[in-house]
Amino acid sequence: MADRPEQLKAVAAKLGIGSYKRHVLLCTGPNCCTPEEGLTAWEALKGQIKQHDLGTGENACYRTKVGCLRICCHGPTLVVYPEGTWYHGMSAGRIPRLVREHLLGGKPIEEWVFAHNPLGSEGGRGEGEGPDAAPQDEG
Repeated sequence: MADRPEQLKAVAAKLGIGSYKRHVLLCTGPNCCTPEEGLTAWEALKGQIKQHDLGTGENACYRTKVGCLRICCHGPTLVVYPEGTWYHGMSAGRIPRLVREHLLGGKPIEEWVFAHNPLGSEGGRGEGEGPDAAPQDEG
């Protein structure tokens, strides 16, 4: 048991954890989409991340396949953190554009986005964002 912390640190280092700019989570169903559709999107995401060398470097992205993101409609559902950009309908056909425009280019594809929840800001929202945001002082 004494080796557990060292083993965990070694696995994390091997995976590059701590050096990623973004974390992409993709729901593979079965409620928001069929498992087949979710797994096809997952394979496309893995392939695109590998093709564009996003496993390392300044735009490095960690990817995680999840069984449920609790948005059980219009999937596959995908979220990109730390921006907290939530996408719907992320089929395999949409993945290449997502990788090019958002993961490489830094620009979310707003026509596919249904929610924003950036990390690292008060209440999970960016400063001055959302329906409960206080008016910003102009002076």
